[in-house]
Amino acid sequence: MSHPLIMPMAAHVSLAALLYVLLTVARAPAIWGIGRRPDGSNPWARIEPRISANLSNQFEWPLLFYAACIVLLQSDATGHALVLAWVFIGGRVLHSLVQILTTNVRLRGAVFTINFLAVIGLWAMVVLGGAA
Repeated sequence: MSHPLIMPMAAHVSLAALLYVLLTVARAPAIWGIGRRPDGSNPWARIEPRISANLSNQFEWPLLFYAACIVLLQSDATGHALVLAWVFIGGRVLHSLVQILTTNVRLRGAVFTINFLAVIGLWAMVVLGGAA
């Protein structure tokens, strides 16, 4: 049986894969002409840059999430580490929704704080030797 921390890591990979699919769909009218409006415009033109930016975000702060999880996998840490990992994933999903569906930067920053604190917590566990 795999370590419990693998599942939140796999969930983040799934989120990134979903974002790639959404970006492909959003770009289809401009790239392949599929789904263009009758006037030739792309119905996704306003949202496509936000999907793209969010996808890029999945390879920034989450890098530190993966690093902490990999270290904690070696120490057999569970409990609090698993809770923090799932909090991170929930925060990432919420952050993606806010970034893609709104232009509210203040809300996006507040939601990012969830991800930030979860990763800081994971790294505290790494530094403390996987305690809890």
